[in-house]
Amino acid sequence: MKKIIGIMGPNNATNENLKDAYEIGKYAANKGYTILTGGLNVGIQNEGLKGAKDGNGLTIGIMPFNEPDKFSQYVDIPIITNMRSGRNYINVLSSNLVIACGVDKGTLSEISLSLVNTAKKKS
Repeated sequence: MKKIIGIMGPNNATNENLKDAYEIGKYAANKGYTILTGGLNVGIQNEGLKGAKDGNGLTIGIMPFNEPDKFSQYVDIPIITNMRSGRNYINVLSSNLVIACGVDKGTLSEISLSLVNTAKKKS
């Protein structure tokens, strides 16, 4: 089974964070990983997916709503949740590894959920 790397971060990320997300997506895809993000056509979500596609990888978008005009063109598999930020737990549980590129409230939620999920796996 392919391993999934979740790339998380803000929509209004810095240029450095956007570059990091792109490079991580491309590198991981070249190594055979599937890339998962929130799937929208903005910020870290879009750049991580774009990098993955440039690395010939498979991409998954955990969509917050069913508005296809806001989906990233780099999503291969859109999973529509209609859960808005509630989808953050899906992002975390579906990823074997979560990488945060920049921070906002949503990203902090995903980081916290990742830490809780990791602690549960160890106990």
